[in-house]
Amino acid sequence: MGSPVSARERIQPRTEIWSDVVCPWCYIGKRRLESALRQFEHADEVEIAWRSFQLNPDTPAGTAVPTIDYLAGRFGPQAKAMTGRVAELAAAEGLDFDFAAALTVNTLDAHRLLHLAAGLGIGDAAKERLLRAHFTEGADLSDAGTLTRLLGEAGLDEDRVRAVLAGSEYADAVRADIDEARRLGASGVPFFVIDRRYGISGAQPAETFLQVLRTAYAAEDAAAPR
Repeated sequence: MGSPVSARERIQPRTEIWSDVVCPWCYIGKRRLESALRQFEHADEVEIAWRSFQLNPDTPAGTAVPTIDYLAGRFGPQAKAMTGRVAELAAAEGLDFDFAAALTVNTLDAHRLLHLAAGLGIGDAAKERLLRAHFTEGADLSDAGTLTRLLGEAGLDEDRVRAVLAGSEYADAVRADIDEARRLGASGVPFFVIDRRYGISGAQPAETFLQVLRTAYAAEDAAAPR
């Protein structure tokens, strides 16, 4: 007989997160999950997998529209008050949102590069860099040169980034993520799935994430062979 499998090897609560890099609630939700993980006793065993979702898939590739203008077109005069409230909630999580500088773009290329980064083990660093670039720096995430620079700062080889951008690599993976989100019943993001058992929709409070993580861990522990 082989040696017993340790609890650390058995129990790995996997958290999949469907989100978009131009989604303010996705960035807020990321920070709230991170807050929960700082309190979770087994945080070092949690695997995070970022999944693709596009809020504005019909936005023409290569175009960038000021987000304030885009939202005003959708929601009218209340758009400014809406963004102000979201910025306040973001600030409570330590985030500096500048909606006046943000640009609404097609994020397919950004998601393709996030798949590249995930395969190299730096998916979270790449995700964080793109979110900060969009919400704080007003970066154009549809621009190839900008994406190359940002992903290079996150640790990717810039020549590899350029090669991906020059073709269609990872586009199928992005579409597969979006299709899977729909199969799981996600109509918006962020959407968190823990151990393929527990779903959390929206940027819930850190306490909610912590409770679900503990529940998932306890369930895995109870089911693990002894």
